[in-house]
Amino acid sequence: MKRITAVFSIMLFLTLVDSSFAQKPNWIIGGRFGISVASSTAGLQIGPMAEIKFNKNMAAGTEFNINTQTGTPIEWANYFKYYIDVMGSKIKPYVDGGFNLFFFSGGPYFGIRFGGGVNIPVAPRISIPADLQLGPVFASGTSVFYFAITSGIRYELP
Repeated sequence: MKRITAVFSIMLFLTLVDSSFAQKPNWIIGGRFGISVASSTAGLQIGPMAEIKFNKNMAAGTEFNINTQTGTPIEWANYFKYYIDVMGSKIKPYVDGGFNLFFFSGGPYFGIRFGGGVNIPVAPRISIPADLQLGPVFASGTSVFYFAITSGIRYELP
């Protein structure tokens, strides 16, 4: 019975997978720079990012950000991103969501992250994002609200 269930599950998964996932994924690399606010203190945020686009509308990515608030919090964020099509425009708005880990005094702290933005193309394969991220960080028995407004640069690898 377990073998039949496993075979059925695999067949169902292969049937439901969109054919667009079979295409060669595109990698995007870059960095971000901006302002972050946590625990009512503001600071600068800078860090590298990498993202893999499965098709023209879906991607998954990771970031490693250093913040200049007290304690110099370091954020490792992972997210799923959905790009929204805008007819007749090269501008790519998106929404995203995921989780993050903050490393600063007292532990690593888990957080939930969501937001969105827009990628503005400036050259072939190069875009400048305007990004907004926010969400709670569960730290030391209390929650801290995290908020970041950033920009940066994105390069889509050939």
